Amino acid sequence: MTELGSRLKEARKEKGISLDDLQEMTKIQKRYLKNIEEGNYDSMPGKFYVRAFIKQYAEAVGLQPEELFEEYGNEVPSTQTEELPEQISRVQTRKRVAPDSVKVLNVLPRILVVAVIIAVLFLIWFVVSSLAGNNNKNKLGSGSSGNVSVQQSSDVKSSEKATAHHSSPSTETPKKSSATKEKKNSERPAGQKLEVVSSNGFTTTYKLSNTDQFKLELKTNGGQSWVQVKNSGGTTNFQKLMNDGDSQSADLSKQKEATLTIGNTANTQIFVNGKKLSYEIPVTKEVRQDIVIQFETSKPE
Repeated sequence: MTELGSRLKEARKEKGISLDDLQEMTKIQKRYLKNIEEGNYDSMPGKFYVRAFIKQYAEAVGLQPEELFEEYGNEVPSTQTEELPEQISRVQTRKRVAPDSVKVLNVLPRILVVAVIIAVLFLIWFVVSSLAGNNNKNKLGSGSSGNVSVQQSSDVKSSEKATAHHSSPSTETPKKSSATKEKKNSERPAGQKLEVVSSNGFTTTYKLSNTDQFKLELKTNGGQSWVQVKNSGGTTNFQKLMNDGDSQSADLSKQKEATLTIGNTANTQIFVNGKKLSYEIPVTKEVRQDIVIQFETSKPE
C-alpha cells in the first residue's frame, strides 16, 4: 500500500464512509477504489483515469486533490507517456486540416460577394427613405401651418383653465397615498436572512439571522445521496445514505452552527425553516460539498 493510498483510506474511515458508499457517491467501480488505496495502478483502464479517479476519491472524502498530487507526485503515474506516436499524429493532422482549409478557401469569396451585395442594397434603401422623408416634411410645412398654429393656441388656453380649476384636490391626494404606503412599509416585519459569508473549494459558509428558529430538512430527489449533519458541539445529528424520495429533519434552534456534508448535491435539496437553500457553488462544478450554516439567534424586527 502506498502513502497516498493510506492517506485516502484514513480520510474515508474518518468520514465513516464504506467502499460501497464511496462507489455510489463517485460512480467509480469498487474494485478501482480498492486498487487506488492499495496503489495497484496497473489494473486501471489507463494512466489518465488514475489521476481522474484519485481526484474524485479525494473530493468525496474532503481532501484537496491538488495538494495530494503535489505531495505524492512521485506515486501518481504521469499521463505524458500515453501520447500517440509522432508519425500517426502527423498523418491524422494532415488528413483533418487539409480538407477543412480547402473548404474555407472555397467558401470565402462567396461570403465576400454576398456581404458586398447586402451593403449596396442597404445604401440604396437608406438614400430612398431619406429622400421620401424630406418630401413629406416639405408638404406638411407648406400646406397647413396656419390652421395648426390656431388649433395649438386654443388647446393651450383650454388646458390652462382645466389646470387652474382642479389644482388643489389633485396635488393633495398623491401626498396622502404615498404617506400611507410609507407607514405600511415601516410596520411590515422583515423575514429571516440566509446569506453567503464565504465560499472556498467545495465548502460554503452561510449566516442565518433575523429569526429565532433553525429547523433543517434534507430531501433527496432524482437518486441516492450520502449526507451527514453535525452541530456546533461536534455531535452528529444523523448520517446515512438517503434513497430517492427520502427526507430527514432536525431542530437546531439551540445550536450556534451546523455542518452538512452532502455526497451528491444534484440529488439533495436543503430547506432552512421551510425555505430552500440555493447552492452557491454550482452542483455541476462540485458534486460533493460541505455546507456550514452559522446561526445568529434573533427575533424578526
